[in-house]
Amino acid sequence: MGYRVAVVGATGAVGRQLLAGLAESSVPVDEVFALASARSAGKSVSFGEDDTVKVQDLAKFDFSKADIGLFSPGASVSAEFAPKAGEAGCIVIDNTSKFRMDPDVPLVVPEVNPDAIAGYTARNIISNPNCSTIQLVVALKPLHDIVPIRRVVVSTYQSVSGAGQEGMDELFNQTKAIYQVQEYKPKKMPHRIAFNVIPQIDVLMPDGSYKEEWKMVEETKKILDPAIQVIATCVRVPVFVGHSEAVYVEFEEEITVEEARDALDNAPGVVVLDRPEDNLYAMPVDCAGEDAVYVSRIRRDPTVPHGIAMWVVSDNLRKGAATNAVQIAEALVETYL
Repeated sequence: MGYRVAVVGATGAVGRQLLAGLAESSVPVDEVFALASARSAGKSVSFGEDDTVKVQDLAKFDFSKADIGLFSPGASVSAEFAPKAGEAGCIVIDNTSKFRMDPDVPLVVPEVNPDAIAGYTARNIISNPNCSTIQLVVALKPLHDIVPIRRVVVSTYQSVSGAGQEGMDELFNQTKAIYQVQEYKPKKMPHRIAFNVIPQIDVLMPDGSYKEEWKMVEETKKILDPAIQVIATCVRVPVFVGHSEAVYVEFEEEITVEEARDALDNAPGVVVLDRPEDNLYAMPVDCAGEDAVYVSRIRRDPTVPHGIAMWVVSDNLRKGAATNAVQIAEALVETYL
């Protein structure tokens, strides 16, 4: 049996990755619908290596024609169309922030909490976590399974593709302008991103954190364990693709570096790349285009009684967005449909 799949936001950076990932996945697809705004209707987008699909106007699409919807159009668009799709019988896997903290919507990373997918029946919606949260919890899960985690301190180094195609264009254009001694004012970012780092992602919250940081705290609790304490500092860096994280984990009991490395080395979706004596560790430039979460620099944190430090890198457009959504679809088809 094949499925009819709608990809919403098909012309965006994540939407194109969704189409590519779907074509490579184990989901049997009878028909794919590429949906976007009216101004993109009629364009062609790639589906796999050889096929193309004509983009249709999202506002005019009848979701009763689709069994599964992979959404990445922006939160305001998902807020309008995801419930309509769900009511029409289409099971939505939404990549935006709109439904992540909704108690009736499961927030899923297949390597971490696949059983949560069963909750989709409440609203026919499954939420894809924030990109920085996904790679964090994939790395934390195998450690939490052997020794409970008490506290996580994480600093992120997030690429401009996390802000979409506009973010990537802004880094390119600003860099080009600086070399040509031209002025280029920021449009997408709050400040110049070329040759700079910006300790702000999303809007300011009442407690002084920015919303990206709040997302990491609350989503980690919802996905992994509400008892874990998390504090995050999220920084935008002049990298096109790939998020990096410096992660400090405090455990309830003793855990050795060897135990942590072994647990990570045997965890699904994780690749340990950790030979610092040979200058071998994960970097965004090496992980772009890959689906795994890469862990490096595993070492003891001597500032707490039971602490481990590590460096975590992943492609935010793939595992941090499209790949995770497609993996949810695969698990949905395999177990629940």
